[in-house]
Amino acid sequence: MKLPRWLPLLLGFLQAIGPISIDMYLPAFPAIEADFHAVQGSAQLTLATWILGLSFGQLAQGALSDRFGRRVPLVGGMALYTIASAGCALAPSIAWLAVWRFVAALGGSASMIVPRAVVRDLAEGHAAARMMSRLILVLGAAPILAPSLGGLVLQFATWRGIFWITTGYGALGLVLSAFLLPDTLPPARRVRLRLAGMLARYGQILTERVFITHTLMLSAASFALFAYLAGSPTVFIEHFGLSPGHYAVLFGMIAATYVLFSQLNVLVTRRLGLDGTLRMATSSYLALGAILLALAVSGRGGPLAMAAVLALMQGQSGFIAPTGMVGALHRHAAHAGSASALMGTLQFLIGCSAGFLTAWLTDGTALPMAGLMAAGALCCKLADLCRPRPG
Repeated sequence: MKLPRWLPLLLGFLQAIGPISIDMYLPAFPAIEADFHAVQGSAQLTLATWILGLSFGQLAQGALSDRFGRRVPLVGGMALYTIASAGCALAPSIAWLAVWRFVAALGGSASMIVPRAVVRDLAEGHAAARMMSRLILVLGAAPILAPSLGGLVLQFATWRGIFWITTGYGALGLVLSAFLLPDTLPPARRVRLRLAGMLARYGQILTERVFITHTLMLSAASFALFAYLAGSPTVFIEHFGLSPGHYAVLFGMIAATYVLFSQLNVLVTRRLGLDGTLRMATSSYLALGAILLALAVSGRGGPLAMAAVLALMQGQSGFIAPTGMVGALHRHAAHAGSASALMGTLQFLIGCSAGFLTAWLTDGTALPMAGLMAAGALCCKLADLCRPRPG
């Protein structure tokens, strides 16, 4: 099948629903809590329910994409996401906002796993890492632009305007997936499984050491990422006193390092190989996590020093994410949708725990966020040490 050159752009646009749905409303956390007269940290629970919805949704979407092909589950998921995003915009309470965020995540989960499965359908090894990095180039624009757009919306409208924008994004994604996305899984390769068979397949994937060690490494990095996402509004806006607009700019600059390093990943993996790249990146990630924790404990450095360390940690994630995903899916071409779903579910379940822990531990300082991120970096390195070495 000859595929159009714009396919990575489309896949990146669809996967960007994840960061668009998270990063755009982060600057609105204080406004949401004020509007609903909720206690500090309540808005972080809406992030946790989003992550929880992604975790459960991906398991179902992975099996559906292996059974019905890549396009049909994606179109259905985008329709559900669009409806639920409108529900978020109309939510009468923070509890209803959390519920609608959960439903939106169930639908949006399709946009998280189908693009990864498409990449695995088409390529493997260094070629897959290169295609994944190109996808991240598009995907990475979302966390750079979304917070600034969210901060801009707050200057002219309420936080509800942010969710009307995500509703429109979902509707556009629905149209694009319905009319432009090629189905890379031919009918002959589709698998019909009952519930018992589906569970047995997931169990089989979980027992494969290459998959589980790469996935645990990615999950630990996700734990650190979501501790940052949930904690950074409190740290930079409330602790350091930045305005939502300034926080959005800083957030975008930190996210830009992820995009930059993900593109350098193509060159680094060519020189060091997939294994060497992961060993180097996880070691740097751990060292940076320790520095971040030291800054939080000492109270020195201020917002710029902390932002610089966070940016470098995001840069290492730009090496870990695409390379780790290729490693996790390497031996699962026959059921890439299920493997991608299981990988994503474990990532987001563990990430969800970071969201809940950050909300629970919030004390107005940077210590909860930094401590959880350092713990995630340590677990990421431990998982890397457990990976089977090539040769």
